[in-house]
Amino acid sequence: MNRFLQLPLLSPPNLKAPFAPFFQGLLRSHGRHVFEIPKDQVGVSSNNSVPRFRTYCTSKDLLIKKCVPCNTKELRPMTDGAADSLMLQVAGWNLVKEDGIMKLRQSWKVKSFTKGLEFFKIIADLAESEGHHPDLHLVGWNNVTIEIWTHAVGGLTENDFILAAKINKLPLDHLLRRKAAE
Repeated sequence: MNRFLQLPLLSPPNLKAPFAPFFQGLLRSHGRHVFEIPKDQVGVSSNNSVPRFRTYCTSKDLLIKKCVPCNTKELRPMTDGAADSLMLQVAGWNLVKEDGIMKLRQSWKVKSFTKGLEFFKIIADLAESEGHHPDLHLVGWNNVTIEIWTHAVGGLTENDFILAAKINKLPLDHLLRRKAAE
């Protein structure tokens, strides 16, 4: 049984250094334009970054990806199963469903009210650079909650997981008292 999906390339990849020499060498050494990807690592895309094709990403992959514009007609909310499969890559986030809408949610306790505002400023800078904006909640004087979902489609897309993974890597510890209890 063939465990690999063979993908013929119509032309060699048009990539910039440092990847170009790797792919050119690979194509020369194999003498054909075919790449093999394990079949269990291929699925149908929930966002049309590459129409009808997507390889499952790791948390590192999420960190190097950029959120795509939400105004495309092809963008659809992901299924429960697709969301579940990405949850392992966004440690600390919870998958919640409110009024039929799936969202990512995480809560923290900050040291003070002003630290909460600093926390939001750091998140806001990232959200602006990604073009994807979460719901930010500061309740009481030190309880911070972030909810991420793609409002334009009424559910989760890969953009939400990209943003959550990048939030996880932000230097926020100096602002935190401790993680809020769920």
